[in-house]
Amino acid sequence: MGKRQWGLLFVFSLIVSLGLVSFVSCIFAETKRVKTHDLRLDGKLCFLPESHAALFGVTALICLSLAALIGNLLFCVMCCCSRGKAKANNKQIIPVTLLLFSWICFGITVILIGIATSMSRVQRYGEGWVDGECYTVRDGVYVGTGALGMVTVLALIGAAVRATQKSQADGDLKVHARSA
Repeated sequence: MGKRQWGLLFVFSLIVSLGLVSFVSCIFAETKRVKTHDLRLDGKLCFLPESHAALFGVTALICLSLAALIGNLLFCVMCCCSRGKAKANNKQIIPVTLLLFSWICFGITVILIGIATSMSRVQRYGEGWVDGECYTVRDGVYVGTGALGMVTVLALIGAAVRATQKSQADGDLKVHARSA
């Protein structure tokens, strides 16, 4: 294995590791979130204590964002920069589609984790989360966003692998053309 392949393996491992930390943080957030039996009522006013789910949610968001940033940079390096001035062709459809799919999944995941984390903060009497009303995160929201985060990471890895295969195939064609 050359230096480039070891470097790619390291970057892929880093992206997957960050995705796994994000997923595990979402699992912990699910177990630490505020339950409805923690809700305290005083007439029409409600109070929910802060939970550790907010910290785990922020951790998940940071790790997923780093994984997405590194994955997108890797894709750009592998797909765009390594080809030089090569023409765009139909073989780029799969990597670009996977990248677009990862962006969509990432956007949905960030919105859901952000909202759930915001709900996991303290909601004081009369303040609540929105319009003075208290809200709790539903069962499975953190687990679902963790799973969607892993889909994001896997789509990014798939796009980068396909881009890597394309750039290696292009390099092989150039080598064979020169030797012929």
